[in-house]
Amino acid sequence: MSNPTSALDLVIFDCDGVLIDSERITNRVFAQMLGELGLRVSEEYMAEQFFGRSAAESVRRAEQLLGRPLPPGFEEHYGERSRAVLAREVTQMPGVAEMLAALDLPCAVASNGLRVKMEITLRATGLLPRFEGRWFCIDDVAQGKPAPDLYLLAARTFAARPAHCVVVEDSPTGIAAGRAAGMTVIGYAAHTPAERLLAAGAQCVFDDMTHLPALLDALGRDRAQRTA
Repeated sequence: MSNPTSALDLVIFDCDGVLIDSERITNRVFAQMLGELGLRVSEEYMAEQFFGRSAAESVRRAEQLLGRPLPPGFEEHYGERSRAVLAREVTQMPGVAEMLAALDLPCAVASNGLRVKMEITLRATGLLPRFEGRWFCIDDVAQGKPAPDLYLLAARTFAARPAHCVVVEDSPTGIAAGRAAGMTVIGYAAHTPAERLLAAGAQCVFDDMTHLPALLDALGRDRAQRTA
């Protein structure tokens, strides 16, 4: 009997908030640094305003909120501080280890994060060996998400057909990137309201990572039936 997931070429994960529980940490550090400049914001507000943005985009948004340019070297200082805290505190999202053990598909990671940050977080969580040579960052492309470049690069690298790729994302920005790449996008609603992910264009939504292999199996069966 053929494996229904053979109708799928590749599953591509976002990193932060999908595989790695890092966003609460980086939001906390960013909020602390903005507070030192006189801009008091809650971590909840940070999550709302900066969710899914690259570091450069976050700096531009912070300057808008602050009403003036950030001090010289702010972005570099933020990177250093956040990476130091991530190296000590970051963990996998719940259920990721079990999901990866059960996953019967080629997989990759594509993130708006910088290479230096991704290497630290993947290593600290024990995921680097699993994704060695299979992770892509904003340094690798001309445009980060919501442009499709990262997801198309992952597909090209593994000779995967975009229409046969599944993207797992937790932000509207990432969902827009996956859809622009012509891929099926699943919304992961561990920290993001499901309705927000569906409104952004996710085909379906789940909130327990251990359920993903069965969900991919169902998507593979559906695609196999439609292309038979």
